[in-house]
Amino acid sequence: MRSDRRMVGAGRGRGRRRALWVRGVGVVAAGLSVVGVGVVPASAGEPGGPVVPVPDWAACVQDAAFECANVVVPLDYREPGGRTLTLAVIRHRAVDSQRRLGVLVMQPGGPGNSGVDFVRGNYAALPAELRERFDVFGFDARGIGRSAPYECWDDARYAEEVGRSPGHPGAAGFERAVATARDFDAACAAKAGDVLPFMGTDYVARDLDLLRQALGERRLSFYGRSFGSFVGTVYADRYPRRVRAMVLDGAYDPVRYASRPYAYDRPQYLALDAAMGRFLDWCTSDPAGCGFGAGDARGAFARLIDELDAHPVATPSGALANGYTLVYRLMFNINEGKAIWPAFGAALRQAELRDGTAFVLRPPSAASFDFLTANVAVECVDRVYPRDPAELERNVRANVRDAPLLGPAIGFGPPTYDHNHAPACVQWSGERVSRHQGSYRARGSAPILVLGTTGDPDTPYRDAVALAERLDNGRLLTFRAEGHTAFGRSACAKAAATAYLSELRLPPRGSVCADEVDPTTTPGAARSAGVAGPGFDEGYERIG
Repeated sequence: MRSDRRMVGAGRGRGRRRALWVRGVGVVAAGLSVVGVGVVPASAGEPGGPVVPVPDWAACVQDAAFECANVVVPLDYREPGGRTLTLAVIRHRAVDSQRRLGVLVMQPGGPGNSGVDFVRGNYAALPAELRERFDVFGFDARGIGRSAPYECWDDARYAEEVGRSPGHPGAAGFERAVATARDFDAACAAKAGDVLPFMGTDYVARDLDLLRQALGERRLSFYGRSFGSFVGTVYADRYPRRVRAMVLDGAYDPVRYASRPYAYDRPQYLALDAAMGRFLDWCTSDPAGCGFGAGDARGAFARLIDELDAHPVATPSGALANGYTLVYRLMFNINEGKAIWPAFGAALRQAELRDGTAFVLRPPSAASFDFLTANVAVECVDRVYPRDPAELERNVRANVRDAPLLGPAIGFGPPTYDHNHAPACVQWSGERVSRHQGSYRARGSAPILVLGTTGDPDTPYRDAVALAERLDNGRLLTFRAEGHTAFGRSACAKAAATAYLSELRLPPRGSVCADEVDPTTTPGAARSAGVAGPGFDEGYERIG
């Protein structure tokens, strides 16, 4: 997470990626063209508001089917004529211009994932109806990807911290987690303290509405995945009349997320551990199909973590993998649902045999550290934790105790992902200028379709229920399955979302999809399911 170098100096250890960004003046880091941005007088926007930019679209360098541009927005919306930052944007025009319905914004999860990559990586998997009738649009949110990225720890320090974090930290891990989080916060304040107050989701929503104006659209259609659902919720709450149709997949309970964070974190610990437990129980019940555990998968898993902590395994990258590495990788890839279970079993067996090529032993990469930095920093701006150290300790220790499979490594580890942010956010000293403080009801909006997955380990199903109930015009669709989100894993959910986005036709109330693909019931699936890849923290998020 580097910042626009005109605003924040480069930290040590990021020279390689800084060079990529600087090269982006001609070619953005991932090979997208960067073009000039014109402006029109401020009177073209809302009175007294920011100048509405005019993107100078040009074909993207790596794929001319897409158009790319940079767009300048205010750093601080309280001073729209002051400092600015530059957002990278991408679009693919509607295939059938005669039937065009407008712009479909695709917002990825995170916070920390690139919206540019999300569009480019998933466009071909979208239903034809969406590709034909919408300009499919995405952007890297402020502070993320190519849009004025910043850093806290440099790569070497992040690698050091995750490398020395154990899978089974023990009771003393809490004190170490607090000290490590304090150091992370200090690095954020020193390197990016002048921009971090403006990286919250309320300002991302304001950016999106400025982009709406730049695109010449009266209203937007929107698909938000995981954290992208929170971006959509904030946008709809702030600009309800600007919503044509919205689908929020893997939804957040916005009130608990932003204002009751301990009540939000705990179900996520429990949902993640429960998903891991269901996988291990399958391994115990079907040792041949799983290939791991020899009939006692939970016991074998605990022993494997201890063995890796005591004797880390060398990996092809040269880094060592320990018990924390294993937990970190499982935390992300468990999101794939039952489709990943056979591959998990095979990979855990590889780890038992000390095979460093197992994907569950792949240490976090530099790209992961970019993602994780924004994940922590944005959430510490968006969320307000009580400052009481005793309350912090009580909650973290309870979560670690009650989620024994993955909880100890996560809860007592360095600042990384979602539900382990409490030690960092409790000690966060920066302002929260860009934190949204609305009702999250989106009063007066078009209907908002919320997709919730019953076995979701990342955004628990109860959050989707809560959001659908809170929205003044919410509609819940349930996907009965393991794994994170529904659109890309359920033909039923994809069809319902597509029908709403394209035809404004909602599924009936109480609708349930139950079409998860279950490779665990197919002989030989454990070897044919393949590997889900490095997890969404190191590449674009897949929706299909």
